Amino acid sequence: MFHLMFSLPSLYVLARFVWPLPWATGAKVALAIILLVAAQYHLWSRLSSGSVFAPEFPRGLVLVFNWAFGAILLLALMQIALDLTGLMARLLRGSGAIPHGARYAAAIAAMLLSGLGVHQATRVPPLKDVEIAIPGLPQQFDGYTLLQLTDLHISRLFPKEWTQAVVERSNALRVDLVVVTGDLIDGSLEARRADVEPLRRLHARDGVWVIPGNHEYFFDYEAWIRHYADMGLRVLANDHVVLKRGGGELVLAGVTDLSAPGTRHPAPDLSAALAGAPSDVPILLLDHQPRNAAQAAARGVALQLSGHTHGGMILGLDRLVARSNNGFVSGRYTVGGMTLYVNNGTALWPGFALRLGRPSELTRITLRRTAQQGSHHVQPAMGSGLRQPATVAAR
Repeated sequence: MFHLMFSLPSLYVLARFVWPLPWATGAKVALAIILLVAAQYHLWSRLSSGSVFAPEFPRGLVLVFNWAFGAILLLALMQIALDLTGLMARLLRGSGAIPHGARYAAAIAAMLLSGLGVHQATRVPPLKDVEIAIPGLPQQFDGYTLLQLTDLHISRLFPKEWTQAVVERSNALRVDLVVVTGDLIDGSLEARRADVEPLRRLHARDGVWVIPGNHEYFFDYEAWIRHYADMGLRVLANDHVVLKRGGGELVLAGVTDLSAPGTRHPAPDLSAALAGAPSDVPILLLDHQPRNAAQAAARGVALQLSGHTHGGMILGLDRLVARSNNGFVSGRYTVGGMTLYVNNGTALWPGFALRLGRPSELTRITLRRTAQQGSHHVQPAMGSGLRQPATVAAR
């Protein structure tokens, strides 16, 4: 069913774009074969590694497959638009033949847009500054900076060199805290060991904290969690720590992913994550998927950081992604007095690496005090200077 679903755009292109072309039959058959091979990218991925989530081809071939698959999808959408236009013309004027020039223009536009989309998806992300006011934030944490990375999907498409560039850009920001909200990898530990190694050098004054995403559970969860810890990444799986600065405190909590029970691992448990946490202290929650934000708000969480959606990847498609995530897909939301920030992602799944209008991001968040309890008034980011590190007290 998975492979059939991803084949549908190519079948539509074959029927409505390739077959009507005024070409020799042999040329159309050759083009059809190329399209069908490209459309089965996920099948070839499964054959190469045993998983559709970790293609183990050379990076150049992964890039070509993503470009071709994206072009097919975009061309299918453009062909549908042409067909609807032709149908309307037929109903209104009695004639609705689609000029071959329009077909060629659609194909060229699809290929160019797909190339742009792959470039946008695979670049090292630009910095995005966000400032969030937190009710009850201690004075000592006013101006506290944290960097959110998420959905790195380190793989053949996002290899060691890309990871190293992300780490260097992140370290240069000199933030107080780094959080990684899941989906760090695509592939087995054996296959990705060298590609993730640069994460060992990722650092911040108060540490680098990680939660699992759904992709961690696809590839030997226990082995990856141990390896994260060995690299100095501190894992919060239904757990919390207390960040301390002078007399001020901030709770940093993290939960497992909603998909965990499917692999017989502990489900996300906010009660367990907050057990023993000090009362009347603002809570910053890391939850890979944003859909349970209302439950977090009901528990008094002040700020939830999530990823998973990749921002919807493409304008228009983001509306479909939002529907499967309780309406949350990209950016900032207010949920029952809590601020939810859904990060577009540092990278994305190498099975569909296309971004148009939903850019990747390195997200630097500056926390600010607010005078009105329960109010989440947000102002443009102002940046921050150097500060002394907070004391991190694990429970």
